[in-house]
Amino acid sequence: MTTQGIVVEHVRRAFGPVLAVDDMSLVARPGEVTALIGPNGSGKTTLMLMLASLLVPHHGAIRIDGFDPVTQPTQVRSRLGWMPDGFGTWDALRVREVLEIVAAAYKIPSATARERIDTLLRTVHLDDLAERPARVLSRGQKQRLGLARALVHDPSVLVLDEPASGLDPRSRIELRDILRGLAAQGRTVLVSSHILTELQEIADNAVIVARGRSIQSQGIAAPAGALTYRITAGNLAVLERALHDLGHRPTRANRALEVVVPDEIAATDLLRALVTADVPVTAFAPAQGSLEAAYLAVTEDRL
Repeated sequence: MTTQGIVVEHVRRAFGPVLAVDDMSLVARPGEVTALIGPNGSGKTTLMLMLASLLVPHHGAIRIDGFDPVTQPTQVRSRLGWMPDGFGTWDALRVREVLEIVAAAYKIPSATARERIDTLLRTVHLDDLAERPARVLSRGQKQRLGLARALVHDPSVLVLDEPASGLDPRSRIELRDILRGLAAQGRTVLVSSHILTELQEIADNAVIVARGRSIQSQGIAAPAGALTYRITAGNLAVLERALHDLGHRPTRANRALEVVVPDEIAATDLLRALVTADVPVTAFAPAQGSLEAAYLAVTEDRL
């Protein structure tokens, strides 16, 4: 068993009669981004609170870089950066002051803190707002400040609950690059999000949870079995006739057609055949990402 990163073994947590986390297990390794996905009420946030040493599990074991959040919370908090979904700020403080207070709480020397805060503000693109009161920040800007706060003490493990919530498209792209960069530095990154298409681009692995249980762990790659591809063309009627001539039975999907192929090689061959037949194809892509397909498959009867 790995001693670094995040290890969760058969964890359970209840709130009175409500069993929020029933039997969750997962491993998130250094140098990788691990996605935690599941429907609302599946126990994701409760699990993350336990990882952050803010809730005590009633059963099971958790290790953060080999340390127990229950019996060794100080060691865990020094290694873990926690970004909750709802990021609260001290509205009377300036953006820079928020980070200065967090740095002081971690007993980071002033000179080191100043340099690190300047770097973080540039990283999350808040350097031009450093002297503004936190209360004037938009939802997306507060999310970026929350990420900077989680990184102030240079943690080796990051636990992020819906970090892309409220971000505009450009900020989401920047967040993706930041998270991949942090993983490339050897950090462990566990991120929860409902935006599966973005997790597909960010994550190396995924853990799918439902009703308080972890029900599947997988590397993110193309799913086995039949694939559905969505195709659009300048003339949909021409495309439809060509697909029939090639032995396919397309179905309508808004202003596109969908076909089922056995694998990616067959999809490549189909696209080549359409182009060779002078069909004006304007888009040709999987109808679902592999992560979305896996999620829908394993949660079909569990929502």
